[in-house]
Amino acid sequence: MTTLPDRPNTALLVIDVQNGVVAAAHNRDGVIANINTLVDKARAEDVPVVWVQHSDDELKRDSESWQYVPELVRRDAEPVVHKLYGDSFEDTELEALLAERGVGRLVVTGAATDACIRSTLHGGFVRGYDVTLVGDAHTTEDLSEYGAPSAEQVIAHTNLYWRWQSAPGRHGGTVDTAKVTFGGES
Repeated sequence: MTTLPDRPNTALLVIDVQNGVVAAAHNRDGVIANINTLVDKARAEDVPVVWVQHSDDELKRDSESWQYVPELVRRDAEPVVHKLYGDSFEDTELEALLAERGVGRLVVTGAATDACIRSTLHGGFVRGYDVTLVGDAHTTEDLSEYGAPSAEQVIAHTNLYWRWQSAPGRHGGTVDTAKVTFGGES
């Protein structure tokens, strides 16, 4: 259904599951286990797995906090996209990488829900992709001391509003890990 011509394929995005990003994240271990399940399923179905890795003043490249968590292992053949902004498409090679693989549908996982996940959901959607959020495979830390809702509320709200996203020729959606399909709509 994507508006991108000749892009029938799906890719799994694993966004910023880095030590410094998820150290205090809500349900960290459960989310990482779900992402591992999805990575295994994607690999078994020859679906591209694309790893996204953020760097900034707090996540200095090559530092321990910048590294992906040890529970998730990227294969050498799986591309990694390095980014400086919340949206994984912004000033990166992600679009070119997806185009060469014929990808028109994204399945999104990772962290942080209220920043890079939301930015990438919208970034992909406005670029013509169908974008499915895996509702139990993204997380954020609790920033309620700064006036934000609790991490659980941020995750629940994101799952709720993304479930109903649609635009001419494309759609969003939210699905749990157990119901993800890579061959079509979840």
